[in-house]
Formats: sequence, C-alpha cells, structure tokens
Amino acid sequence: MDVLPTDEQEMVRAAARSFLESECSPKLVRAMEADPLGCPPELWRKAAELGWPGISLPEAYGGSGLPLTYLGLILQEVGRAVAPLPLHSTVTAALTIAEAGTKAQCEAILPGVVAGDRILTWAFHETDPRLQSTAVQMSAVPEGDHYVLSGRKLFVDNFVAADTFLVVCRTAPARSGNAGLSLFIVDTKAEGISQTPLITTAKDKQSEVTFDRVRVPAANLIGRANEGWPIVERMLDRATALLCAQMLGAARKDAELAIDYAKMREAFGQPIGAFQSIQHMCADMIIWVDGGELLTYEALWRMDEGLPHQVEVSQAKSFCNEKCLASARNAQIIHGGIGFMMELDLHLWYRRIAAWGMRLGTAYEHRARIAEALIDQPGRVVLGKPVPVVQPSAEPQQNRRVA
Repeated sequence: MDVLPTDEQEMVRAAARSFLESECSPKLVRAMEADPLGCPPELWRKAAELGWPGISLPEAYGGSGLPLTYLGLILQEVGRAVAPLPLHSTVTAALTIAEAGTKAQCEAILPGVVAGDRILTWAFHETDPRLQSTAVQMSAVPEGDHYVLSGRKLFVDNFVAADTFLVVCRTAPARSGNAGLSLFIVDTKAEGISQTPLITTAKDKQSEVTFDRVRVPAANLIGRANEGWPIVERMLDRATALLCAQMLGAARKDAELAIDYAKMREAFGQPIGAFQSIQHMCADMIIWVDGGELLTYEALWRMDEGLPHQVEVSQAKSFCNEKCLASARNAQIIHGGIGFMMELDLHLWYRRIAAWGMRLGTAYEHRARIAEALIDQPGRVVLGKPVPVVQPSAEPQQNRRVA
C-alpha cells in the first residue's frame, strides 16, 4: 500500500479543515458540553451538505462510494477540531446496514443518513466492557412477527440525538461455531426504551439505555437470526479504526498547540523550546502521531481491499491508546501549571483523547488479540505469511539452543 495521501485526499482533508476552522470554535465545543443534545443541528446540516455522512456509503443510496480512507481523513479533522458532531456513531451504524442490511432496510435508512435527516448510533456494551460475544447478555425473544428486547446497554454514543440505532442482542445460547447473537434496527423512540445520561471524561453525550420488553419487527433483523456476530465484529473493527483516526486528529492538534506555546513561552531569557528536554518531548509527540497514522490507515486500507484486518486494527488502537494520550500529557507538561486548568482550551483535546482511548477496547485487550493471532499454530497464516511448523526437540531442556 502507498501510505501517502493522494492529491485528491489532500484536497478532501484541506476542505474539511477549512470548514471546521471557520464553523467550529472552542467556544462552540464548550457550549455543546452543556447542551442537552450535545450537537448543533446547523453544523450537522452543513456537514451533510458537504457529503460527510455519505462519503463511504453506496452511490445507489445517494452516497459517494469512496473508500474508508477518505472517511478516516474526515474523522481525523473532526477530531482535530473536537467537533461535536455525531458523525462517528452515524457512519459506524450506516456502513453496517449498507454491508449486511436488506435492500428494503438500506432504502429506508441510508438516503436519510446521506441527507443529514437521520442520525444513527449503535449499542453493544453492557456490564462486561470487553469486545467479545460473551459480553452480550441482553435478550431478544421471538414473539409472532416481532422480537421482544429486554436488558440494558451502556455507553451508547449520541443516543439523545439519534433517530435509529443498531442493538446487539442474544437470541440463543452460545455454542461451538455460533455466538447466538443477532443485530436489530431499533427506533430510539420505541415504547419501553428509557435512557439515563452518563457523566463522561469528554463531557460528550453517552447514555445508559434500558429496554423493558421493547417490541421490534422481525423485518428489522440484520442478517440471519443467531448469526449476527461476524457482522458485529466487522462493525466494531470499523468503529475502532475510525475512532483511531479521530484520536490522531485531536492528538496532532494538541501537539501543535504545545509546540507553538514552547516557541512563545520564555524562561531564563529564551523560549522554552530552546531547551533540549522540551525539544525531545515535542519530537516524541510528532513521531507518535505519525506512527499512529501509519497503523490506522493501513487498517482502513486493508478493509477497503477486503483483506484480513483484525490484527492491524488492534495494532492501531493499542498504539493510539498509549501514544496519543502520552502526547496529550506532554502537551500539558509543556504548558506547565496553566496546562491543568479547565479554563485553558488545551483541556478540550486532552479530555477527549483520554476518553476515546478507553472506548472500543483498551491497549491490553487489543494486544491480547494480537498475541492470540500470533500464536504458533501449524498452517496458520499471520500477517500474510505462513507460520513455520516448529517440531519439538528431543534434546534435554538444558541443552537446547535458542535461535
């Protein structure tokens, strides 16, 4: 793959940055932290007019049909501006419907997403925060031509602004080769649904959503009953890689703010950026963000190409979780005492980087997935290369040589 953006991609990035710099100020971001909805409808309408929600959706439903790497560039600029837009939650759900939904489901939902008339989100997490099929216990029981949903979902992003969301439920006990999960399209205003706002580090809008015998038409099932886990896995992988792009945008802006401050702030008669220790911190921040971009766009590219991508997604998220947050901490330290005051805009970026790093899998969880993929198994293919079969040696343990 060519990791360098094309001229067309640079134009997309530049246009997105110019728009957000003129339309999304830190003052607006702070105002939306206190707003019950959490996102300004006018800004969302303008983003839709630019084609952002539909940039990677099929042309048949009004989208642009562009690769996920283009969407990653847009979300990177959204992260850079810490723009209070429900873009990540909407495209995550919309791309899943486009991939696995029926034609009727796509026709009913996707044109509205492209036009900016419909905001989407998705609900997976419960008490167990791991991204595993066993973490889902919320039930969906068939009843005539409906399913009855009962249970609770946590950390549902932008639920208060959303019209529709995808809900992962257990419809059968797990057994070998089948997780027993199903994915449903649910109206957020359906009878029996209630939500409780959650207080988050980022001060964005996440909810605890409770389902009390919520009836959902069987026609709203995505894919086959009990066989939804592969669809959900792909949805979570897309969401994770796109969240990495958003984190990187915020981390780069945070680093740039710190570097500019280091050039201006003087101590002992010279800018603090003249001190080698500060120079090392600034260099580390840029290197970390650049490294995260390489990993993230490799993962998105592999998705676009239909190649195995799970390891690359986990590599990107585990790296970004640690290095984006480390970069934000460096920025705080460079600013000194003022860097820890809530009144300084730098906090807007720090808090979001910290919050996004805790979503969609910790560094430990993603490293565990990488390690599992790298376990030596005869005939297993890892990162495109066959793993050699290692025969156990008959030598005594103390005399064995380690290559």
